[in-house]
Amino acid sequence: MSKDRLIYLPLGGAGEIGMNCYVYGYGPEDEERLILVDLGVAFPDMDTTPGIDLIMPDISWLIERRNRLEAIFITHAHEDHVGAVGHLYEKLGAPVYARAFTANIARGKMAEYGLSDRSVTTVQPWPETVQAGPFKVGFLPISHSIPESSALVIDSPEGRVVHTGDFKLDPTPIVGEGFDPDLWASVAAPGVRALICDSTNVFNPFAGRSEASIADEITNLVSEAPHMVVATTFASNVARVKTLAEAGQRAGRSVCLMGRAMRRMIQAAIETGVLTDFPNVISPEDAASLPRENVMLLVTGSQGERRAASAQLAGGKYNGITLKAGDLFLFSSKTIPGNERGVIRIMNQFSEMGVDVIDDTQGRYHVSGHANRPDLVTMHKLVKPQIIVPMHGEHRHLREHAKLAESNGFQSIVAPNGVMVSLSGKGPKVAGYVETGRTYLDGRCLIGALDGVVRDRIRMALNGHVLVTVIIDEDGKPLGEPWCEVRGLSETGRSNAPLVDALEEDLDQFMGRAKGATLRDDDKLEAELKKVVRKTALDEIGKKPEVTVVISRLM
Repeated sequence: MSKDRLIYLPLGGAGEIGMNCYVYGYGPEDEERLILVDLGVAFPDMDTTPGIDLIMPDISWLIERRNRLEAIFITHAHEDHVGAVGHLYEKLGAPVYARAFTANIARGKMAEYGLSDRSVTTVQPWPETVQAGPFKVGFLPISHSIPESSALVIDSPEGRVVHTGDFKLDPTPIVGEGFDPDLWASVAAPGVRALICDSTNVFNPFAGRSEASIADEITNLVSEAPHMVVATTFASNVARVKTLAEAGQRAGRSVCLMGRAMRRMIQAAIETGVLTDFPNVISPEDAASLPRENVMLLVTGSQGERRAASAQLAGGKYNGITLKAGDLFLFSSKTIPGNERGVIRIMNQFSEMGVDVIDDTQGRYHVSGHANRPDLVTMHKLVKPQIIVPMHGEHRHLREHAKLAESNGFQSIVAPNGVMVSLSGKGPKVAGYVETGRTYLDGRCLIGALDGVVRDRIRMALNGHVLVTVIIDEDGKPLGEPWCEVRGLSETGRSNAPLVDALEEDLDQFMGRAKGATLRDDDKLEAELKKVVRKTALDEIGKKPEVTVVISRLM
């Protein structure tokens, strides 16, 4: 009996939406040759990750086994699938494979870190394959909300695995290949051991709609608008940007792209031949000089990002353009859970300016890029796998997807991040557990979740900070009075005296009665001074601040 096994291990993207990172392996236990599928990011927020630039999966387990990693395969160019490639590539060192559009984006991320673009290899779609150790991997076209999305056909000695990536069943996606059920049926015909499947929209009971279905609604809206029209969508949704631009063109408007990410995506689509007939665009300077009713702006910032074009326009002016009462602003996008406050803030800013804001609450101007519940059932029946493993979703999505698969007679298992699954044998089973977490990009530094940087930053934001300085003379006695610097705290407390004065008075009293053993021991002295500050602050303002103590000793 063979001791080799086929394993699946999510390090990100399973039990959460974003930060996708999936490992497949084949070989003897703890000696498997490995491939990695996707290396994405998640985005921070001020509540849980203040000051952080990006969030990436903790790939420590994989780094420790980098000598067994054969290749990295990227399914598509969304940030939550490709965004960490430039940041983490040198820690892994394996070649990166992607289709042309995705490879273009990945090379740009490599260039940001001075890495060679030769690290990324462009692969043609199925039936072309890449040999990576014991695996043979092909890119199977699938429709999504970005060009050239692909599932991966992963052939191993234990059988065929199909990793869907993000997908929807759209025969008319505007840009890129439409879903081809005959092609998928031919891939499934030899038999599929496991389908690793997108779970994002498992709770939506209605069949998904095509990208082409909203073109007329958008065109009518733009044509009837009396003044300037501005629309935002995901910059990576090239098909939607094209639909919006064509609606503006049909309405006799000049179209202007605003926002680096949107221009970059359109440029990549044109360079790789994905997009061949995008309407002509004008510069922001030209847009500012034209009559308002003749202009349509397509801008970044559909998720309320503070530095994106939408937020800048809501704040007053961007690239010389100011919105006015009667202008129209369209959110042709879905608000990702967690981004609601930023989006609503921008909507209200526009409302105060008299701008008419339209969002997608009625489903007329946006369609999802993910398969809904009936579409998942269609995919299951088309592929007919022995095993269905839900991925790309929060835990509730994974669990519901597993229940759906089992209700239709398929074996399934819930495998969130860190759960290693054996796909060998008669059914899926847990083969082990791996510690997973998050890695933060903080400026130019990568820090771990356990490093304490984010925790300390949150505590300072919540509680404020006090810096205490004391001087000890050569005899081990206090020299002068302690002094404090306060940040992020009320200046006056319950006693109506300045908080700094109350702190310094109590600290001075403590120093006057402190025993010699305490004054000679920096650790004991620091601990006692912190206690005094926190007790006084709690009495005065009801807060226990973070405290830093500086002890200077004269020698």
